[in-house]
Amino acid sequence: MELRRYIVELGMGADLHGQDVTKAAQRAVKDAVSRCCLCGLMEIFGFNHPDQMYIRLKVACPFPDKVDQEKLISAVPFGKVTLELAEGGLKTEGLNFPLLGDGDNIVVALASITVLVDIQAHPVKLNKDGNI
Repeated sequence: MELRRYIVELGMGADLHGQDVTKAAQRAVKDAVSRCCLCGLMEIFGFNHPDQMYIRLKVACPFPDKVDQEKLISAVPFGKVTLELAEGGLKTEGLNFPLLGDGDNIVVALASITVLVDIQAHPVKLNKDGNI
């Protein structure tokens, strides 16, 4: 297998009232995913399904040990996903509003999504003129 990177996208997410790092991290992942249009990869490599891509997901947030990893992986709709968590993001003073969640801190998470293709399994598809 020879993986090559084709797209790197970044996202940010926050939980303003509940101090829920999983929720903040999911929002960061969804933010990054929402800016990825992969139609070129589908055409260039002739994928039958987008699950043929590989996804490296990296998320930095306060308290990464509290993140529900399965929820983050499921926030990526396609591909074979690997997840790396890191200490980072931000925790800052917010407003304690019990109707919206427990606590008075805002937690912010950052995500990076890297889309990779196995170029041995999916060589570039050229047209009859030898162009992509």
